[in-house]
Amino acid sequence: MMGGMKDGANKLSFGLPKEMRLKGRVLFDAVYKQGKRRTAHPLSVHVVRREDNGAARLGISIGTRCGNAVRRNLIKRRLREAFRLMQHEVAVGCDFLVVVKPHVALEVGGYRERFGQLMR
Repeated sequence: MMGGMKDGANKLSFGLPKEMRLKGRVLFDAVYKQGKRRTAHPLSVHVVRREDNGAARLGISIGTRCGNAVRRNLIKRRLREAFRLMQHEVAVGCDFLVVVKPHVALEVGGYRERFGQLMR
């Protein structure tokens, strides 16, 4: 065994499985209408607490005003990566809907800093 650790001992998973993604118009609308909103430019986050204590879920809403498809997908990838890296720091049983305003794309660290401000 490498690293002297037994399989699964004190090991956090940093994957982002599909269960941690908020998908579908119905779920997005529910979080948008019922959620509490916090803003740290260029992001607004709507948060809703679920009944269960499952993993936190992330949804991203980004409009065409943020740029072409390449730029929007870059921003979404970086947002998902920032969320993935700090998934163990956010509250369980919450749905987060991130609404992105037009801006120049930040690095993953910049989005992670914004998430830190918004998700606590």
